[in-house]
Amino acid sequence: MRGKVFLPGDKSIAHRAIILSALAKAKTNLKNIPLNTDCLATIAVFRKLGVKIKLNKASCRATVSGRGLFGLNAPKGALYIKDSGTTFRLLLGVLAGQDFKARLMAGPSLSRRPMLRAIKPLRLMGAAIKARAIKKEEYPPVMIHGGNLNAINYKIPVPSAQVKSAILLAGLYAKGKTKIIEPLKTRDHTERMLKLFKANLKTQGKSITVSGAKKLISPGALYIPGDISSAAFFMVAASIIPGAKILIKNVSLNPGRVGIIKALKRMGAALKIENSKLKTQGNEPMGDILVKSSCLRGIKIGRKEVPSLIDELPILMVAACFAKGKSIFAGVGELRVKETDRIKSMLVNLAKMGAKIRVVKSGGQENIIIQGAKVLYSARVSSFGDHRTAMSMVIAGLAARGKTRIDDISCINKSFPGFLTTLKSLNIYK
Repeated sequence: MRGKVFLPGDKSIAHRAIILSALAKAKTNLKNIPLNTDCLATIAVFRKLGVKIKLNKASCRATVSGRGLFGLNAPKGALYIKDSGTTFRLLLGVLAGQDFKARLMAGPSLSRRPMLRAIKPLRLMGAAIKARAIKKEEYPPVMIHGGNLNAINYKIPVPSAQVKSAILLAGLYAKGKTKIIEPLKTRDHTERMLKLFKANLKTQGKSITVSGAKKLISPGALYIPGDISSAAFFMVAASIIPGAKILIKNVSLNPGRVGIIKALKRMGAALKIENSKLKTQGNEPMGDILVKSSCLRGIKIGRKEVPSLIDELPILMVAACFAKGKSIFAGVGELRVKETDRIKSMLVNLAKMGAKIRVVKSGGQENIIIQGAKVLYSARVSSFGDHRTAMSMVIAGLAARGKTRIDDISCINKSFPGFLTTLKSLNIYK
């Protein structure tokens, strides 16, 4: 497996670029827009709110004609978000500032994901929100009537970049200064993007403050770096497949997202950033990553590291199966409430392939322990309808002995529809 890879734009950055472009009263040209179902859901929703968005799928470009913070139209009918959790939670923050009613509907997977963590602070700011309540939690569908918000000081109880972003977006509409305190730092794409669009935002230590009533100013054009979560599959593939060498071009190197790079380096991966002087696009650092086949060793991922690589944990578990010694992933309970229960999906699949993997509960948290076997065997496995589980099992299947069959890989379209095509473009040989 050898070659060069160009990846679609980072999904997390793209969502925020589309949203803030829609809220700035000017045209913004977005380059390297990823065409996954999640980002297309964000585009569709803002079109329903009256924002004109021209999308050129051939060139992966979009032109967003923003309407300003208060220029959105009340939607005709419900807003269907499909299964994009980022779209749903960030949209709640935007709609909290709008003086109209909106109903948000979700797909089957997202309808099972908890929303109270995002709804609670928005209610404290003054938004009227009703959701489907089950016991002490709330789920989609959600009815929201925003407007007339007040600033709050809020300490986030569970680390979540989506919840933080929802509050920051609502803070653009609030009277006064909204202050957020993060006990554990999460990815800062929203903060970087807000600064790019000239929002009145300040960060100091673990706190972030945004002032309301300031219009956003478009940067005019914005290039979205390659998705590091997508790059993770190629990094691990190159590390565990003998003779592999892959160069991944123009990847986002946001400090809050490089947990996967740090983890693989600690495992002994032959990985290096090619550009010693990183390019920066839209307040986001970017560079090339070269990865070669190597002998990995087991490591411990601490609870505080988990937020920086939560999306990459499934593929990192695959890497751990081929590493020498024991790997421990501590405090990974948040994986239970992703598109599927990723602890269960990876445990079941990797065990079928001969991995020595188990879950241990300790001190109120869940830890995954993998004893590296350095070999996996072919099996019939399931995606569980989850895109990251599916792609992780494709890489595991490539490195395993024999032919592995994976059911229902259509879910890959959620984040990386061109994954298999990109994989096949590499010079794969036996």
